[in-house]
Amino acid sequence: MENYYHTIEKPSEAEYKDRGSKFLAYAFPIYTIDDFKKRLKELKEAHPKAAHHCFAYRLGLDHTNFRANDDGEPSGSAGKPILGQIDSKKITNAAVIVVRYFGGTLLGVPGLINAYKTASSFALQLTPIVQKPVLERYTISFDYTQQNEVMRVIKQYRCETVSFEQQLFCMLTFDVPKENAVTTLQMLGSVQNLEVVSPR
Repeated sequence: MENYYHTIEKPSEAEYKDRGSKFLAYAFPIYTIDDFKKRLKELKEAHPKAAHHCFAYRLGLDHTNFRANDDGEPSGSAGKPILGQIDSKKITNAAVIVVRYFGGTLLGVPGLINAYKTASSFALQLTPIVQKPVLERYTISFDYTQQNEVMRVIKQYRCETVSFEQQLFCMLTFDVPKENAVTTLQMLGSVQNLEVVSPR
């Protein structure tokens, strides 16, 4: 797996029209399926009279967590073209929902594929693609007297603290960029009484 991945950080909107039908595309970053479901619910409430709310998303780094939905359009005419645009940008942790208002004229499958593809493409062109480091998560336990030493290493290797419990023995969960993981664990290994409780 690479040390970096590409995604979007900001939501964007675009519109495409064809023979009276209006296609409103919404691109946005997601980190969980629940993030996506919440946004889909919001858009359905914002556009209750729309004929369709078609979508696609891709999550994670192993390329296996994705979904494409035609929401009543002919099979393969909406969700797949939307997912195709996400994949053409080589991004993950991203979703696009296209809301369609029917204009009275049937577009046919080729017309629908073009409309959903174009609307999605427009939305994705309007939000910058960013590169982010792949993170690995670890939990470590250590004596509270070693706290300064541990935190110095955490800061030096650009780790992000997820949770920190401070008692007689401290419990720290942190995310570390994959490219720094081995070195970070080696440096932490020199801290007395430190134990790696769990890698992700």
